[in-house]
Amino acid sequence: MFGRNLRHLCAPYRSVSDLCRQLGINRTQFNRYLSGESFPRPDVLHLICQFFDVDARILLEPLDKLDTRPGVLNHPFLAANVGSGMLPLSEEALPSGFYRFSRKSFVEDDLVIVGLVYIFRDGEYTFLRGYEPRQAMSTHGLPTNSPLREFRGYVSAQEDGISINVAHRHNMAATFNYLGRVAAFNNTFWVGYAARPTRETLRGRRVARMVYEHVDAPLRDIVALARQTGYVSPDDLPEFHLHHLMLDTPFT
Repeated sequence: MFGRNLRHLCAPYRSVSDLCRQLGINRTQFNRYLSGESFPRPDVLHLICQFFDVDARILLEPLDKLDTRPGVLNHPFLAANVGSGMLPLSEEALPSGFYRFSRKSFVEDDLVIVGLVYIFRDGEYTFLRGYEPRQAMSTHGLPTNSPLREFRGYVSAQEDGISINVAHRHNMAATFNYLGRVAAFNNTFWVGYAARPTRETLRGRRVARMVYEHVDAPLRDIVALARQTGYVSPDDLPEFHLHHLMLDTPFT
C-alpha cells in the first residue's frame, strides 16, 4: 500500500532522481519504498509526509481514503462553477509540456522575471507546476530550499483564452494569470497578464503583462533553459517576448 501511494504522489514529478535530491533520500533506498520492498524509518517517513503534505496513514490506507473532505472548489456551493463542473481543457488549446514565461517584475522596476513551468494532465484536469528561481528568492532574502520555491496551479478554459490560478503551499503568494493564444510562430506563444492579490503600495505593481512560450525540445535543452531563469535585463529577452511585454507601455 505504501509503495502504491508513493508512486501516485510521485506521478506529477518528471524525475525520481530530482525528487530524491529534493527530499535528501538515497535513490536506491527510495526505489525500495516504491516497490514495497521496505518501509522508511520514522524520521524519513516524517520527511516524506511533510514534503507531500500527507500523514502517516499512507503506510496502510489508500490515498483517496485519507481525506474525505471535498475541498473548497468541490464544495456543493462551488462545484458546478469552478470545481468538478469545469469543462476539460483540450491539448489543442494548451499542449502539455514545458513552458518558458516572462513578465515584468512586480517589485524590480528595471528587471524582467523569466521562469519555467510544466503543464500536465491528470484525468480531466490540467495542472501547472514550477519553481521560483533561486536567484529571485535570494534577492529578497527568502530561503531557497525546494519546498518553499515550489508553486502549483490549475488551468481552466475561458471564453477566448485560458486562466491559471497559481499558489505556493498553503495558498501563499497566489497569482491569477490570463493568457490568449497568439496566431504566430507555429502557435507556440500565449500572451496575457499576471495579477497578484496584495495591497496597493507606493513601490511595486500588482498586474504585469506575461508571455508563455511552449518549449518542445529535448530534456537537455529544457535543463539549459532552467539554468537561465531568474531576473534578467530586458535586453536579454528573446525578441518575441520583449515585443509582447511592451515594457514601456502602461498596463490597461
